[in-house]
Parts: sequence; structure tokens; C-alpha cells
Amino acid sequence: MCKFLKKWLGFGIKIKKQETDRMKKFLIVGLGNIGEKYVDTRHNVGFNILDYLVKSDGATFETLKLGDVATLRIKGRTLILLKPSTYMNLSGKAIKYWLEKEKIPLENLLVVTDDLNLPFGELRLKTKGSDGGHNGLKDTQDKLQTTKYNRFRFGISASFGKGRQVDYVLGKWDDDEKSKLDERLKISAALIKSFVLAGVNNTMNQFNGK
Repeated sequence: MCKFLKKWLGFGIKIKKQETDRMKKFLIVGLGNIGEKYVDTRHNVGFNILDYLVKSDGATFETLKLGDVATLRIKGRTLILLKPSTYMNLSGKAIKYWLEKEKIPLENLLVVTDDLNLPFGELRLKTKGSDGGHNGLKDTQDKLQTTKYNRFRFGISASFGKGRQVDYVLGKWDDDEKSKLDERLKISAALIKSFVLAGVNNTMNQFNGK
């Protein structure tokens, strides 16, 4: 009987530890398009933000299934950083795969993307919402079958003329944006770390609108 109890209690402790470990693991996904012609375009700011975070931590990306992946460890938390190689319109495929592979709970997912509806550099973290016409978010919603996942939007503004949206979104940063971008990337990296360490609500209160 004592052996049975020890075995049962030991099993319970193991399950609890596995659950605790799961809650300390996060998937941070920067949306963008692969290929030289898309480098430093507004639509790829999700890639830019993850590149900044990885470089500042001294880590590196490696090319794995469905994307480039880096792993960071911050104060007992593990961050899996993913830049999907599926192109923007199929981002959800990579996100779903890595969530399942790493056994990461949905509430520990953060999708980083550009947003035309925000002024350049403004940050907005939300726990749910529509895709807002963004194809990367649209596919994520379709693959995950929910709109209730964390998304971090980085404003790229809508400074384009009629019929010029695609050219603008896929265009390079202008000189004024470039001069301000590094500082905005630094704050974006701080937002991601806060999301992991302080939680989504505290992070929204601290960073939204900045």
C-alpha cells in the first residue's frame, strides 16, 4: 500500500512539474515574408523585432521546419522565437506546428505584426480581436480556430495614396522612419520581455499607446 501511495504521489508530482514547465514556455512569432526583396519592408517589422531581440541577447536563429527558430531563456522562462518561412499568407501553419511541437499553451503565444491603423511606431498589445484584414492574422485565426490569442501590433501608419496600399506595405522604410526605428525596436523587445515576465495585463497597461 505504501509503495502504491509513493508511486501515485510521485506520478502526481511529475504531472504537476510538467504543467509548470509548460506554463514557463512561450512561443513568440514575428510575421513577415522570406526573401531578399522583403528585407526591411514595413510588412516585415515582425521579423525586425525578433531579430533585434535575438541579437541583443547574443543568440542566433537556425533554419528548422517551417521557419527560423531561436531559443532565449529569461529568468526561468523559455522563449521560442519563430520567423515563419511559409510567407505571410500561410503563417498559421507554422504557428500551429510549433505550438504543438513544443507543447506551448495558447495563452503563451504572442504574434507580432504590422498594423496600418496605428501611427508609425505605436505599440498595441491585445488578447483577442479580428484579423483586421491582415492575411497573416487571418491564416493564424483559421489554423487555430480562434480569435482569442495574444497579438502585438506595431504601427506602420497609412501614409499612402489611393490604390497604393500594397506598394506601401511592401515598401522599404523611409529615411524618417529609419531614424526612429531602432528606438522603437528596443521598446518592442522590452514589451515582449514584459509579456513573458509580468503577464499580458500588466504589459498592456505599461506599453499600449507608447
